[in-house]
Amino acid sequence: MVAFTWQEKTTSEPSGMPLLLDLRQTKYNSEPSGMPLLSGLIRFQNKNSVTMKKTLRLVLGDQLNQQHSWFQEKSDHVIYFMAEMQQETNYVKHHIQKVVAFFLSMRSFKEDLENQGHQFIYYLLDDENNTGDLKKNLQQIIAQEGIEKFEYQLPDEYRLDQQLKEFSEEMDISTQAYDTEHFYTQRQDVAQFFEGKKEMVMEYFYRDMRKKHQLLMAGDKQPLGGQWNFDKSNRKKWTGKHEVPPVKSFHQPVQEIVDLLEKENISTMGKINATDFPWPTSREQCLEVLDYFCTHLLVHFGDYEDAMHTDEKFLFHSRLSFAMNSKMLSPKEVNEAVVNYFHDHQEEIDISQVEGFVRQVLGWREYMRGIYWKEMPKYAALNELNNTNPLPEFFWTGKTKMNCLKHSINQSLDDAHAHHIQRLMVIGNFALLNMIHPDEVDQWYLGVYIDAIEWAEITNTRGMSQFADGGIVATKPYVSSGSYINKMSNYCKSCKYSVTQKTGENACPFNSLYWNFIHEKKEHFKGNQRMSMMLAMLKKMNQDTLNQHIERAQEIIKNPDNF
Repeated sequence: MVAFTWQEKTTSEPSGMPLLLDLRQTKYNSEPSGMPLLSGLIRFQNKNSVTMKKTLRLVLGDQLNQQHSWFQEKSDHVIYFMAEMQQETNYVKHHIQKVVAFFLSMRSFKEDLENQGHQFIYYLLDDENNTGDLKKNLQQIIAQEGIEKFEYQLPDEYRLDQQLKEFSEEMDISTQAYDTEHFYTQRQDVAQFFEGKKEMVMEYFYRDMRKKHQLLMAGDKQPLGGQWNFDKSNRKKWTGKHEVPPVKSFHQPVQEIVDLLEKENISTMGKINATDFPWPTSREQCLEVLDYFCTHLLVHFGDYEDAMHTDEKFLFHSRLSFAMNSKMLSPKEVNEAVVNYFHDHQEEIDISQVEGFVRQVLGWREYMRGIYWKEMPKYAALNELNNTNPLPEFFWTGKTKMNCLKHSINQSLDDAHAHHIQRLMVIGNFALLNMIHPDEVDQWYLGVYIDAIEWAEITNTRGMSQFADGGIVATKPYVSSGSYINKMSNYCKSCKYSVTQKTGENACPFNSLYWNFIHEKKEHFKGNQRMSMMLAMLKKMNQDTLNQHIERAQEIIKNPDNF
């Protein structure tokens, strides 16, 4: 007798219930009983199928959501599996703080859930059973434990999504994929929202999300405060007028993992402080950082969201991105905490401070994830501007005479962190003006930052920063001369180069690089309305001045580590 069982697949569903069923033939020794119809497909069940299958559930290092429906009930038939794998430490060169933070967070997650009664198999990096490869580890455990069903949460990186799909198709046991129950949106929501539209402007998506989730709203359709976006209020230069609270950090056992990485010959970049670790690695610590942001930093977050200063690395930024991207905190609980705090302290906090934060989490973060799933895998190879130059050595050492880059890159190497303007308008700006290959820029950004997971990193780097996607994310390239950096920071005051000098050996390198870039790419941008003013200025520029810009820029591009 031939009957059918099913291999459950899913798109994504907040309830965690599978949506798509993939029929697969198997042989039974007994007659099937019960033949319910589901979506027009006949599902046959063995009469003994009421017996619970021994199930293996995989939890990835960025799926540390203790609130997931998986963990609401305990079962003797379910084993959870987590592993510290060389597959994940070595696919790109990571910052040492990033690897340590993930390992500490994974261990904390496992300990918390074990204390709640859940069964775990956890492979340390040097476990003798750990092959370092996800597929081999799973095959080994399934065989050893007599697993009859394999379940996993949908990965947020395309490479892992493909790996687990292929693995599931190869297995002779049933498999099922679940949503992570983390994001506001499902994978294809952004694509569906912009279907039929010429441009995928984030602002329209953001407004729709505000209405849908009733955040900072005055009624169902009108924004609180009378306007949707307070971006113009989020561009102040920090001059020391408002004191910046100290960074909240934690005393954690990082040395053990540092020693483990050295023993296993894991290559990393950057620095780490063995006694003072600034990143939360447990849900309890993440909630502490969220509370600290609300009570001490929110009041000036929006004002200085884009500001940069030599004396203050973090200013009023929340430092919650790692907590959210590892899923220890959900964006919904973060936004609700921030908005509720604002409502309780409206006499102290202006709405512009809060809207700037909500826009990043509810708007930009969900939008970028949607773009990722809409455009991958081809997105990872886009290079619309045909940039081919190599990454300068100072991206790895921080040794450069340009003060803005010296501070931003050294901060990245020292702290595994730089805020969005440092990433976009200093480091990314320089990389694009130098026409560096986006593959090299991608790899560096993906490795160096604590919160860099590909779905968030690649759309911001290859798209927003490097314009390698040709305008899918941004309508124009985010490039500037030194004037913007001077406007938003104090970097230029103590720099070797003069931001006000346009040409010559002492002029800010960004000034010549900018006009050289506009000149080099003018054919590409001639149809871009947002670039028309700059192209008109280029056309009017004195030819001798332009030649000086081009000559200096070529010298910088050829030998960037000399500047």
